[in-house]
Amino acid sequence: MSAMRVFVNLILASLAMTAAAMVAAAPLSAAEPAPQAEVAALTTPKERVDALFADLKKEGDEDKARQVADRIRLEWQDSGSATVNLLMQWASKAIADEKQTAALDLLDQAIALAPDYVEGWNRRATLHYQMGNFRKSMSDINHVLALEPRHFGALAGMATMLEAAGKDELAMRAWQQFLDIYPSDRKAQEQLGELAEKLAGSRT
Repeated sequence: MSAMRVFVNLILASLAMTAAAMVAAAPLSAAEPAPQAEVAALTTPKERVDALFADLKKEGDEDKARQVADRIRLEWQDSGSATVNLLMQWASKAIADEKQTAALDLLDQAIALAPDYVEGWNRRATLHYQMGNFRKSMSDINHVLALEPRHFGALAGMATMLEAAGKDELAMRAWQQFLDIYPSDRKAQEQLGELAEKLAGSRT
């Protein structure tokens, strides 16, 4: 099997694992608590993230949606392990100091200790991309989406790399997946529109 065929099959597999769009919650009445209060009252990380994703899907205001997305990112950052969290902090410092090899080693250790920790894979995917290791970056993105199919950051990274590789139809599908999860993101809307126009033009 050719390297390009493996590459495309890897991408298709990750897209197939992306969860269907979440059903928007019914509007709150004046007597019901505010969404942020409801989220704060939830006890487990999964419950909080699920509630935030429901808010993200139904929030039409771009700025408010960005705040919800930032709260989701904060939830994802905590691995539940003090050791892994410390490794991630050291990796961030190494990246800031442009010590990419050291950062990669730290992220490898974090992933080995917590293979189900989404942000370990996501941070390493980003670092691989920055280092020009695009195939390794895409492989890590696949792991991210296997663990959390709603990871909009990973989907955006996937779409960007697919477009750079000339895989415009797959890139458009990735942006569609992104917007199913985070519909008010203007950049994603623009990227999808540009790709749709490009593909329409190529077919005329």
